Amino acid sequence: MSDRSAHWDNVYATKRETEVSWYQASPATSLAMIRAANLDHRAAIIDVGGGASHLVDALLQDGHRDVAVLDLSANALDVARKRLGAAASVVDWIVADATTWRPARTYDLWHDRAAFHFLTDPRDRAAYIERLRSAVAAGGHVIIATFAPDGPEKCSGLPVQRHDGASLQMELGTEFELVETQRETHHTPWASTQAFQFSRFRRRGS
Repeated sequence: MSDRSAHWDNVYATKRETEVSWYQASPATSLAMIRAANLDHRAAIIDVGGGASHLVDALLQDGHRDVAVLDLSANALDVARKRLGAAASVVDWIVADATTWRPARTYDLWHDRAAFHFLTDPRDRAAYIERLRSAVAAGGHVIIATFAPDGPEKCSGLPVQRHDGASLQMELGTEFELVETQRETHHTPWASTQAFQFSRFRRRGS
């Protein structure tokens, strides 16, 4: 087990999902951006760093049935799997590090809320982008949410790399077109606020 995996497994072993700063009962901004992509319900969607997020619940409620959730922490995925009950059987649960994972297929939409910003080493960001490029189909969409430039400098005791749409565009390269970007003020379970930015890109192609 890597140090990163051990860190997140410990977080989810010692805290309830409602006791972490990134908890959202309703992932409204993510869901709005996914809906704006106008995907067919048969489209393949992967939530990278999804952990115990409620996004998978919302996607299933919207009628999507080709959904994968990838996370470093098996404990985090277990929380989501148990919460969904029988519905969890239609989800592809992937325990992996997005910087070393080898995608076995392509997806029509890649979603990441608050995973990419933990990659403070340029080599890790390059490895992540390499996996993203191999996993996102031509014409597919990429949604990445990170702390905004004026957001926190740390999360869960770890340093983060803050971004805006322009810096993410630099990371992804010209084969991805920035479609929209939006700020979100996230309210933590203990009533503090965090500045996030969400950016949606479309891969050039068909």
